[in-house]
Amino acid sequence: MTDPKSVVVRYIEAARDGMSAVIRASFAEDATWEYPGNLPLSGTYRGVDAIVDDFLAGAGELMTGVTLELVSVIAEGDTVVAEWTSRATSRTGASYRNRNAGIFTVRDGKITAVREYTDTLHTAQALFGT
Repeated sequence: MTDPKSVVVRYIEAARDGMSAVIRASFAEDATWEYPGNLPLSGTYRGVDAIVDDFLAGAGELMTGVTLELVSVIAEGDTVVAEWTSRATSRTGASYRNRNAGIFTVRDGKITAVREYTDTLHTAQALFGT
């Protein structure tokens, strides 16, 4: 599967379903993921290991009962814009419900870059108690 839209949908469904091998296989070795804001998770993650082991796993450690709902996907060429809703309970017990949008770049069937947009104030309050 190399169609950019299908690659991104497969990745989000794998994240939703906890399919770690598919998640890791979705990214190019030198992929980047930019997460906005001034949170402990904010920054640019470089390489599949940093994305999966540091960013995604780090976010997962802050929440329980995570569910993802894919809302929409638009693709043109190697660029795919996806919107999803994340729901969970934070480790502090707060309810977490956030809308996320990601601009994905896909080449040769692999995600090479992601710029994510989200409500960082809600994330700070729900996940970090700030």
